[in-house]
Amino acid sequence: MMAELAVAMPLVLAGEQDLFHFPSPEEVRTQPISRAGNEASWPFSIDAGILACVWSGGQKVVIFMENRPSDLGEDDTFEPRSVIVTTDPFQLTIGNMEYRELFRPAASVKERIRLVAPFAAMGQRLCNQPAGAHVGHGEL
Repeated sequence: MMAELAVAMPLVLAGEQDLFHFPSPEEVRTQPISRAGNEASWPFSIDAGILACVWSGGQKVVIFMENRPSDLGEDDTFEPRSVIVTTDPFQLTIGNMEYRELFRPAASVKERIRLVAPFAAMGQRLCNQPAGAHVGHGEL
């Protein structure tokens, strides 16, 4: 009986969810971010967007997504482009193939990791915020 139960229940580690976990709105964290002046280490090709912590594949994932353009009407549809913000070279390259143009050009994967690392750390701090927390500009 215990062996059957072990097969039926997937292993979920602390801080993770089931692979097919569908998060509630309270579980998603977002923070508007923008390039400060002539910031040389800004890794993105656009000057402003949203840093978000979302659930994907049972784990919290940090993403950067573009803002809705201000010239779109309320009835216009908008599918924001997003990229995974991580220091994992596989996810950073292969996982971001669809919208890699959201990153500014980099000479190598090593350089891109160097540019993205502070934003990945900032995103992890965002993931650790309690539900409903409001984080002001520069507080992460």
